[in-house]
Amino acid sequence: MHQYARYFERYRQLAHTRPVTELVAADVLARFRTEVENEGYQQGPKGELELERELRSKIDNFHLETFTKTQTETTKRWTYESEIKRPYFHVTELDTTQLANWRKYLDFEEAEGDYTRAVFLYERCLVTCAFYDEFWFRYVRWMSAQSDKQEEVRNIYQRASTVFVPISRPGIRLQYAYFEEMSDRADISRDIHQAILDRMPDHVETIVSWANLERRQSGLDAAIAVYKAQLDSPLVDIFAKAALVVEWAILLWTIKGSVEEARQVFKQNQQYYLQSRHFWARYFEFELAQPTSTNTESEKYEKIKEIYSELINKSQMLLSTKKELSNYYLIYLQQRGTKDAMKEFLTIDRELNGCVQHSTYL
Repeated sequence: MHQYARYFERYRQLAHTRPVTELVAADVLARFRTEVENEGYQQGPKGELELERELRSKIDNFHLETFTKTQTETTKRWTYESEIKRPYFHVTELDTTQLANWRKYLDFEEAEGDYTRAVFLYERCLVTCAFYDEFWFRYVRWMSAQSDKQEEVRNIYQRASTVFVPISRPGIRLQYAYFEEMSDRADISRDIHQAILDRMPDHVETIVSWANLERRQSGLDAAIAVYKAQLDSPLVDIFAKAALVVEWAILLWTIKGSVEEARQVFKQNQQYYLQSRHFWARYFEFELAQPTSTNTESEKYEKIKEIYSELINKSQMLLSTKKELSNYYLIYLQQRGTKDAMKEFLTIDRELNGCVQHSTYL
């Protein structure tokens, strides 16, 4: 809309030299002609020159009203428009000022409540910001809040997932999978998960998402089958597998309600993940979260102590990591230990943090 006022003035000058039939649509011209003829009906019919003069005046006022509305709307947006320094796509990153301006501009247009204008601005924004997930997420969320726009939402997801957003950032694709599942198209949701894993076979978030998809659609056994298949895959690295074992155990605990089955998953797999901080931290957290009574606290103590002993003597993590994870056991001794707990606490503290380290911790 740059220099729109100048163009409008040039148009008004040109309009005086052109036939009225070229200036407005035929139906508008017919309506104006009827109005002019009816305005002076009691004084008798008007001559052709007078009729054309009044007709041109109405047309000019009609266009002037459009110009005034354009001027008002343009002025309201000029603050944002003037800050757009790169209206085209480029692979280099936008600076924070540009991104902040697009956010504020979208906030403004959404608040205005004009659907067509908002869509147009989102499309302009995504020309420049196509690599930025946040604007795709924002667009689909805004569009989904409109009524009866499911296909429009799907189109946005598809453009983001298949053309613009790199698969190394699968967040928008996972959101697309949730949308298709919501739309009773679970097969499409599975295909989206599989497509991500074809390129990133050890992406834990996608595997966990897929397992939960199967749990919702087909039950707990189907979810566990996903984990087992990925654990058997040579394409998944050892640290990703450690995270998947933890998720498997948590499913058995929180969904099936079987603490013992979950415990066995941890115990039977600990030998494979001696270098995984995540595995040992979650193993501690699992046992610490189990409820006890006065009669069973000693059993819990033995289980926690066993994990600590395995961590110190068998795990292959750095000493600094072992020290960090040992805090789970030390806090347990402080908060839930018996009257002899502080003796053990101070012994462990000395061995871990003293000047001379015990050989078993090296």
